[in-house]
Amino acid sequence: MTSIRTEALILRSVDFGESDRILHLLVPEIGRLPAIAKGARRSVRRFSGTLDLFNHVKIQVDIRRPNALARLDQASLIDPFIAMRSESARFALGCYLLELFDRLAPERGVRSDMQRLFSFALGALRMVAERAPDLRLRTLIELRALDALGLRPEFSRCVRCGSAPEGRGPIGFHVGEGGVLCDLCGAQADAIPRIHRGTLRALEQGLRLDFERLDRLALSGSSLAEAHQLLTRFQRFHLGVELRSESYLDRVLRSPAAG
Repeated sequence: MTSIRTEALILRSVDFGESDRILHLLVPEIGRLPAIAKGARRSVRRFSGTLDLFNHVKIQVDIRRPNALARLDQASLIDPFIAMRSESARFALGCYLLELFDRLAPERGVRSDMQRLFSFALGALRMVAERAPDLRLRTLIELRALDALGLRPEFSRCVRCGSAPEGRGPIGFHVGEGGVLCDLCGAQADAIPRIHRGTLRALEQGLRLDFERLDRLALSGSSLAEAHQLLTRFQRFHLGVELRSESYLDRVLRSPAAG
């Protein structure tokens, strides 16, 4: 058994039995970590106010044999991301991100990749907490989240032959293969959606820009709708299911209050 002290982000929290709680944590050393907090619903001293969704915490955890729940011994609050609970669109987008991480973050991943993912997760929640969420923010953060999770779409070169698609018209995008196809390779594929080049260029820029500069990215109107539809198909292909929080997020962002 290995005992570690580290930071963590709480992705999911579920009551278990009479007094325990099962948690899914994102930690920078290993990625997603399922853990049990024994007596969490009775212990004021160890866990008071620390085991809620969105909480960024410092923990002590005992990691036991593979495929067994780790044991959470202590937790102290670093940042509760209070703003995430103050407005429905922030809460909905935050829950969507947590569920995406919970579904796709690996357990016992490569340390450097997991540190990058953890840093991204905190940065994404801070951005959602500071800005009024809309479809544009949701689309760009979802794109960056997929990249941080190791699912970076290819927007500039054919995923089969590596060539840059020629011409000026829309380009085929193969969701299963993860990117664009040139006209020659696209003609050999099953029916695939065709995406306008301006949309693809905007998404490629969205992968390169720092969080603080995303507001400068031109992505609105029909390009935004096209980008959103493309990323929805892409993430559902890799997940295999629709996230429980997705329909709620779509409904909230369509409401006049979210505009």
